[in-house]
Amino acid sequence: MDAVELARKLQEEATCSICLEYFTDPVMTVCGHNFCRECIRMTWEKGKGKKGRRKRRGSFPCPECREMSPQRNLRPNRLLTKVAEMARQHPSIQKKDLCKIHQELLKLYCKDDQSPLCVVCRESREHRLHAVLPIEEAIQEYKVKLKESIKHLRDEMMTIEKLQIKEDQTLKEWQEKVKLQRERILVEFEKMSLFLADEEQRLLTVLKKEEEETSEKLRENKAILDQQSHSLETLLLELEDKNEHSALQMVQVRQGDLCPLEENSLKTQYPEAVPTVLKTVCRVPGQIEMLKSFQVDVVPDVETAYPHLVLYESRQRCYLSSPVESTLRNRDRFLAYPCVVGQKTFSSGRHYWEVGMNLTGDALWALGVCRDNVSRKDRVPTSPENGFWVVQLSKGKKYLSTICASTPFTLMEPPSHVGIFLDYEAGDISFYSVNDGTHLHTYSQATFSGPLQPFFCLGAPKSGQMVISTVTVWVKG
Repeated sequence: MDAVELARKLQEEATCSICLEYFTDPVMTVCGHNFCRECIRMTWEKGKGKKGRRKRRGSFPCPECREMSPQRNLRPNRLLTKVAEMARQHPSIQKKDLCKIHQELLKLYCKDDQSPLCVVCRESREHRLHAVLPIEEAIQEYKVKLKESIKHLRDEMMTIEKLQIKEDQTLKEWQEKVKLQRERILVEFEKMSLFLADEEQRLLTVLKKEEEETSEKLRENKAILDQQSHSLETLLLELEDKNEHSALQMVQVRQGDLCPLEENSLKTQYPEAVPTVLKTVCRVPGQIEMLKSFQVDVVPDVETAYPHLVLYESRQRCYLSSPVESTLRNRDRFLAYPCVVGQKTFSSGRHYWEVGMNLTGDALWALGVCRDNVSRKDRVPTSPENGFWVVQLSKGKKYLSTICASTPFTLMEPPSHVGIFLDYEAGDISFYSVNDGTHLHTYSQATFSGPLQPFFCLGAPKSGQMVISTVTVWVKG
C-alpha cells in the first residue's frame, strides 16, 4: 500500500459517517461504531418521534448497522480523537485533496475542463470523452510552466530593477537640471532687474537733462521778455509824463525825445520759440515680448462694419463685406463714420493685440477699445465719457471733423504697427509702437462700467489700409 492510499485509509477512519467531517469528540456505540457525540445525539433526537423504531426504552438504532444501542452506554474514544487530530493536520490528506462529490482522492486531471478528477468522475458522462492524464503528470507540466513563469517574472523584475535605477538616476539628473535652471532664472532676472534699473535711471537722467535745458531756455526767454517789458514800461511812463506838458513845452522838446524808438534805435527783441515736444521716449526693453504672452486673435465683426468699409480676408482670399443695400438694414452697423469693432468682448483679464497700418497721403485713423453699447448711428466724440478709449493716428494736417469733436491723444507720425494692451481689472488701456517698443499713451481709470470691444476707425477713402490679424480694411472710394 502506497503512502497516498494509506493516507486515504487514515482519512476514512478519522471521518464521521454522519457529518462526513473529521471526528469531534468521538464516541463508540455498543455495536462498535464511532460517531461525533453531537452527531449521534442529533440523530437520536430526530428518531424519537418515529413510531416503530424504538424497541426498548432509552435505546436507539445505530446509523451504521441499525443495531439497538442504549444511549447511556456511549463511550468516548480518545484514541480516535488523536487519529482525527493527526488526519486533520496531515498535509497529504486535506479535504481539498478529495473529490467533493465522491470523497475519493483526486488522482486525475481533465485538460479540457482544467480541473482535477477522481476515478469515479473520470467514468462519468461529463468527462468520459475528455483528455485526462494522471494528476502527477499534470503537476509536472504545471511545474515546468511555473518554472518558466518564475524565470520570466525574475527576468522582468531584473529589468524593472534596472529601469528603477535608471529612472532614479534620471530623476536626480532632472532635479539637478531644474535646480540649475532655477538658479539661472534667478540670476538672469536679477541681471535684467539691474539692467532695467540702470535703463530706468538713464532715461530719468536724460529726461531731467532735457527738462533742465528746455526749462533754462524758457526761463531765459522769460527773462528777456521781462527786461524788455520793463524797458517799454519805463519809456511808456516817460511819454505819458511828457503828454501832460503844456503845448509850448511840447514844442520846445527835441524831436528825439518825442520819438525815442527811432532816435535811439530801440527795437523789441522777441526770443526764439523753444520746442516743447519731448525727445525722451518711454521704452522698456523686452516689454513688447512680455505683452505678447497675453496676445489674442482679434477679428473684425463684419456685421458691425460701416457700409462702405471693405474687409478682405487674406487667409481665405475672399471679401467679407456685404452689399451696401443689404447691410444698411443691420441695426448693429456703424453708420456715422467708417468704423468696425472686434468679434470678441472683454469683461475681465489682460489682452493684447496688434494692428498694422499703411497710410497714404493725409489720413486720420483711430485705434483702441469701446464699450459694447456705444452709439453707432450718431456722430459722438470718441472720448472716454462716451465709451471710447482711443489713440488718434494722424498723418498730415487734415483732420476729420466727424471724429474730432473731442480730440483724443493724437500722433502726427504714427508707427507702422501699434500694440494695444487692455488690463481690465486695473482699468488701464495702453498703446505701444511695436517697431521700437515705445510707449505711446495710457488711459487709466478706476473701473470699466461694462464689456469692451476692440475699436478700429478709418478716416476717409484713399487714406490707406489697416491690417487686423489676417483681415485688411479700407474705405471704398
